[in-house]
Amino acid sequence: MSTQTLDVMLGIDYPIIVAPMFLISNAKMVKAALDSGVTAAFPALNYRTDHELREAIREIREHTSKPFGVNLIVNKSNYKYHKQLDTLVELKPAFIITSLGNPKEVIQRCKPVGIQVYCDVIDVFHAKKVEALGADAVIAVNNMAGGHTGKVEPRELVELLKSNVSIPVISAGGVGTSEQVKEVLSWGAAGVSVGTIFIASEEADVSREYKQALIEYSAKDIVKTTKLSGSPLTVINTPYVQQLGTEATFWERLMNRNKWLKKYIRMIIGLRGMKAIEKSAFGASYKTLWCAGPTIEYVHSIRPMREIIGDLTRALTPSRKKEASVS
Repeated sequence: MSTQTLDVMLGIDYPIIVAPMFLISNAKMVKAALDSGVTAAFPALNYRTDHELREAIREIREHTSKPFGVNLIVNKSNYKYHKQLDTLVELKPAFIITSLGNPKEVIQRCKPVGIQVYCDVIDVFHAKKVEALGADAVIAVNNMAGGHTGKVEPRELVELLKSNVSIPVISAGGVGTSEQVKEVLSWGAAGVSVGTIFIASEEADVSREYKQALIEYSAKDIVKTTKLSGSPLTVINTPYVQQLGTEATFWERLMNRNKWLKKYIRMIIGLRGMKAIEKSAFGASYKTLWCAGPTIEYVHSIRPMREIIGDLTRALTPSRKKEASVS
């Protein structure tokens, strides 16, 4: 059982990751997070070309030397995966978060060059698998997570993983306040990954309508749908989502039962769904498909990242003060 916390692992003030959010995370958000004593990651897929990915990393590095990460989708739906991995191994971000697939190659290539690898998991089975492969930590994606979500309650999942793996457990989902960060850390989590409350930040480039939706809707308006990616995805229950429905159709369910077809069907559903989400994120229309988690409950205005992080860390003691008190 590991007692190492994320702030110690990365040399940051607070054990918090501003979570990588598809379409939303950008270099501005990462820089603001690093300036505020936490770390952040962005999805490699948020950049269409290798040049754009390199430029984002360069921009962050020119601003600060503090540690940040990149999220990699490691299954067949990401046809850019191998090129993205090559680039990251070359440019060496502090850590990579793997999602939706087998992280074996990422771990094998990144660990020798000093890149930490954290793997998204939703249960003990997958946590043990990635630990055996050499992962540095697991991201425990619980049933309160925004975007692709898990099935287990936050505390139950942290405690299950802590009892069954010896690497650090970082909790993802259900955190929107400083008191909640402290509570999750009290369960033995090494840190927290927080996403939804940052969608309504000034630094996020999504539409004003998307940000305003986080203010106007609440936790009871978050629903899960399998229609957009083939895996459970949390979205705001707008009138269009209600019209679209959240359950897979008969034909989608039938095709998903065929093991040979399943991965290709999910790829098609995922590509189609992500394009629809992209249109909604950056432009207003009646076809609103806005990803978010239940922590929209804590979003009351559009604010700069530094203010959101200031509130999130208010009840915490930064690592440098902890070290000073020990010495």
